[in-house]
Amino acid sequence: MSKPKLIVITGPTATGKSALGVQLAIKIDGEIVSADSMQIYRHMDIGTAKPTKDEMQGVPHHMIDIISPWEDYSVARYVKDASKCVDDIFHRGKQPILVGGTGLYIDALLNGRSFSSRGEVVIRQSIEEEYDNIGGSAMLDRLREIDPDSAAKLHENDKKRIVRALEVYYTDKKPISRHDIESKALPPRYDAVKIALTFLDRTTLYDKIDRRVDDMLLYGLMGEVMSLMDNNVSRGNTAMQAIGYKEIVDAILTEANTGETIDTSAVAEKIKMESRRYAKRQLTWLRRDNSVKWLNWDDTPDIAKGITEITKILN
Repeated sequence: MSKPKLIVITGPTATGKSALGVQLAIKIDGEIVSADSMQIYRHMDIGTAKPTKDEMQGVPHHMIDIISPWEDYSVARYVKDASKCVDDIFHRGKQPILVGGTGLYIDALLNGRSFSSRGEVVIRQSIEEEYDNIGGSAMLDRLREIDPDSAAKLHENDKKRIVRALEVYYTDKKPISRHDIESKALPPRYDAVKIALTFLDRTTLYDKIDRRVDDMLLYGLMGEVMSLMDNNVSRGNTAMQAIGYKEIVDAILTEANTGETIDTSAVAEKIKMESRRYAKRQLTWLRRDNSVKWLNWDDTPDIAKGITEITKILN
């Protein structure tokens, strides 16, 4: 029995993924499942380019606005939640369309990856405290005794991954390196048709990104970030690591600490630079996958042409 066919529309930011996904869903009776690591957060609409109700055009969207911005969210949790959405859409006789640019989320969902258990908070905190007390070198030595393969890939200053590897071992009684090998051997969860969008000219892509940042600031991104901070969402929360949010938070905190007025132009340029860098990383991630089918736009996304091309690919 063949696996269900899942359509994926991905690519860098500002390439028309949401618009194309909606029009394709309308044509083939589909529903959208978001693959964006920041659109999962409530109250973060402007900076994540979250589709509005009008832009959704009545098409059901899943995996958007599912958690509060002060909560942490993992790839493992995404796979669990998104797979339920995809399977339910298939069960109801409709076509799920995965739309978004978070490559790690997409690959983990498609490949059927399982994830090592997350230990009890008290275990993790105990390991973190020990790391702080005896240092990264000693903790890396400890990891080397039980999981030399993982230890060989880590630096003693990489507290997060050292703690995670030890946490997995104490929880699962299995080295995280062995768990990763077993997980990668699993068959794919879905038969995916992967469509990636970009522009023929990289300069066009970067111009689109720059204009999108200008629009976000015009539509109130600064106020959105301030509102989050007023509601006790801190710089340390994962949500505030999103491009656009972290730069504004840093500017606000600098102003509070030094009294210097925020230079909005400088903040805008920083967001644009980080957004362009992220787009470049997204392209690099996608181009390593030979199964991806590319739609290359000229100056503007041609949604009608995109629908035609995808229909050909599906048939």
